[in-house]
Amino acid sequence: MKAVVYTLGCKVNDVESGSIIRGLETLGYTVSRELENADLYVINTCAVTSEAERKSRQTVGKAIKANPNAKVIVCGCASEKSPLDFLEKGATVYAVTGARNKNKVLEIIKNDSKERLGVQIDSQDKIYEEMPLPECLKTRNFVKIQDGCNRFCSYCVIPYLRGRSRSRTLESAAEEILTSTAHETVVTGIDISEYKDEKGRDLTDLMLAVKDADTRIRLGSIEVSLITEAFLAALKQVRHFAPQFHLSLQSGSNRVLKSMNRHYTREEYLEKCKMIYEAFPMAAITTDIIVGFPTETEEDFLDSLRIVEEAGFSQIHAFPYSPREGTNAYKRYKELPFALKKERVERLLIEGAKQKAKYLAKFIGKRLELVPENCFDGFTEGYSENYIRVYVEGEMEKRPTHVRVERLFKDGVLGILDKE
Repeated sequence: MKAVVYTLGCKVNDVESGSIIRGLETLGYTVSRELENADLYVINTCAVTSEAERKSRQTVGKAIKANPNAKVIVCGCASEKSPLDFLEKGATVYAVTGARNKNKVLEIIKNDSKERLGVQIDSQDKIYEEMPLPECLKTRNFVKIQDGCNRFCSYCVIPYLRGRSRSRTLESAAEEILTSTAHETVVTGIDISEYKDEKGRDLTDLMLAVKDADTRIRLGSIEVSLITEAFLAALKQVRHFAPQFHLSLQSGSNRVLKSMNRHYTREEYLEKCKMIYEAFPMAAITTDIIVGFPTETEEDFLDSLRIVEEAGFSQIHAFPYSPREGTNAYKRYKELPFALKKERVERLLIEGAKQKAKYLAKFIGKRLELVPENCFDGFTEGYSENYIRVYVEGEMEKRPTHVRVERLFKDGVLGILDKE
């Protein structure tokens, strides 16, 4: 039997899809992540933007077209938000589950009911749901330690779909990280800054528990509240810590941050950046910035433009505000014109590119550790510990290798093998 597990959206979805794949293989399925002919399709959807929802619906249609006789099971945030939109796609949509308890997908497949099951949403969000260990990839592995969100930012629908924050036990999370055979392991979740297991142990405790891991450890997106002297001191003890901090910003304007229900100021954010640089002088700080939030004026936008240099970002992900039905922002504010949002995004990306080049230039002549990922067009490509895209001429063995940076190249740097 052939199955396809197709993923849209975030790395958490990707990890959960990996667990579903592992479970399907146990049940005897041959599984692909590509949309191709199969007997069973599991579509793991996303609802972070209206475009993500549209793509999710479109993907279900493509699966039905690929094999009109196959069973289709839809899960994820978009199906949690609008289950009937997917059920109405056609009779071969066998079941629609939600964003929580994705083990239910495996239960449905295992039970193999002959009847169409329809909507099977599970609203439980009291405990962390353990799933089968996902595929362990050789180069970069993702370990999910937390789910749900308690922040309720005014623009975000995810807390309503994923539920409240809940965390995996420290023992379970630490074991998966310590036994990872990947060259790099990324610790991920919907909001890992809120990680706290039933014994009250937090991310600082988890990092200390895995400090001697053989795999390089990288953190997923984190919040300002996580950055403390104690947390940074713990990270300095991690033998193979990757000093890249994806520190969520969203806006450089205090006024907009308040209307977004983000609980910090630009001054506090910059102070946390300073603490990171003091602990890790060559750290990369990357971020997300929402452009064109409904309360954003030109002066507010200029605050976001200025903070790119002030924070010394090595890379930014800038995207236009997308209104999400059910959020406070959707109810309270009128959306800004699309053309204005597009123009501001372009200006921010130009500033981000300048700052990225400035950051990369610091490493010319310096030594970095590269984890090779693939070889394309005559160059081996991969990422350094501080998330610099590194290119080396020729094909290299896929193992951590030290390189010396020669110059800026493409979207990163060109390196040569370091003989030291």
